[in-house]
Amino acid sequence: MHRDPCEGSDEECRRRLPISPPINGGEEALPPLGGLQSHLLPTRAPPPHRRRRRPFPPPPPLVERATGGRPANLLGPSHMGAEAEHPQQQQPPSALRPGREAAAEAPAVLGLQVSALIDHVARVDWSLLDRVPGDRGGSQQVSIDELNHILTEVNAHILPSRNDLTPITTIAGGSVANTIRGLSAGFGISTGIIGACGDDSQGILFVNNMSFSGVDLTRLRAKKGHTAQCACLVDASGNRTMRPCLSSAVKMQANEFRKEDFKGSKWLVVRYAQQNMEQIIEAIRIAKQEGLSVSLDLASFEMVRDSRAKLINLLETGNIDLCFANEDEAREVIGGGPTSDPEEALAFLGKYCKWAVVTLASKGCMAKHGKQVVQVPAIGESNAVDTTGAGDLFASGFLYGLVKGLPLEECCKVGACSGGSVTRALGGEVRPENWQWMYKQMHARGLLLPELKN
Repeated sequence: MHRDPCEGSDEECRRRLPISPPINGGEEALPPLGGLQSHLLPTRAPPPHRRRRRPFPPPPPLVERATGGRPANLLGPSHMGAEAEHPQQQQPPSALRPGREAAAEAPAVLGLQVSALIDHVARVDWSLLDRVPGDRGGSQQVSIDELNHILTEVNAHILPSRNDLTPITTIAGGSVANTIRGLSAGFGISTGIIGACGDDSQGILFVNNMSFSGVDLTRLRAKKGHTAQCACLVDASGNRTMRPCLSSAVKMQANEFRKEDFKGSKWLVVRYAQQNMEQIIEAIRIAKQEGLSVSLDLASFEMVRDSRAKLINLLETGNIDLCFANEDEAREVIGGGPTSDPEEALAFLGKYCKWAVVTLASKGCMAKHGKQVVQVPAIGESNAVDTTGAGDLFASGFLYGLVKGLPLEECCKVGACSGGSVTRALGGEVRPENWQWMYKQMHARGLLLPELKN
């Protein structure tokens, strides 16, 4: 029987669990990036798990616009991720030139995010969602004019904050970024990102947030142009509707991948996107040549519905080792209706992948590995403030389990703990107090706690 981590005195509880740093962190802020003047973005220092021991790095500093010193946030005053207490002004990137070589020790997990992305997360009332084009609860691309209109309207539709939480957050986002940031910050797994970001204030915000979370950025290219942005609209029940603007954003091209980017890593994390199929196919090709396993997230039910044939072709290559789908995406992948059985979708994905996972929101998840099928309940769903990033952080926990060699059911349980942790606050980044909540949940279930380093 496992002892309740909250049993006994506060001091005893602290000795039994990993301890996160306070929100102020106690570590130096990022130095100015000098305009990100490189072709490969340098990190400020080796990732935290390669330096002195501490549970995980403190939150990143607030990045301000070069013009006027205002926060890099179109929504007005907000919580800039976990970094709001460290204001620091920086200049946007300028001239590009060859950068540093990648770190000698390859990250265990690499994330492919063709275009860096900034999330603007806001809790809004239904009247705004009624006027936003597209289905509620999904992710549909919009133009820059449509994005600006949505962000302008947000301030008039903000919901009162719950539990003294700020109603608006601006932070580095995107499914892949959320997953690898969680692996690094909460689980102590070395990670890196492959992709491109723009030479604007949004690009600096992305770099600061990801580097402070311990993500290796030596494979992130800086390019002249805009960084992608997304409006994440969260209703009173915590359900999110995503409207990304990617059309004008810089992106990494297929001919820019190098074998050295992948060599020595164990996993490549990919998000399905029909507009980036050339880059995805090329990255997977090199990754498999270098012996990496590949994890694929199905992105959104609209993406699966609109480009199902390309997705099936990708699965049929046999190059996808692990596939994550939520219930709506699973329904679309088998071409079924609202009453489709998720078990059918799980079996379908399991034909092509070593591991297949279908997340079921408040009902937990189902997973398949070979002939083994498990179902695990959700953790923390009743306290959900915002479900943004829940699937991404579930993937963080599940991948942690695979990297550590845990059985299938334990991988799912860790994923349920980490997925539940991010729903306790606004945005796709887990706050320090919610990492502590996750460790307590893992401890109570007898799961392997991360060996976090300072």
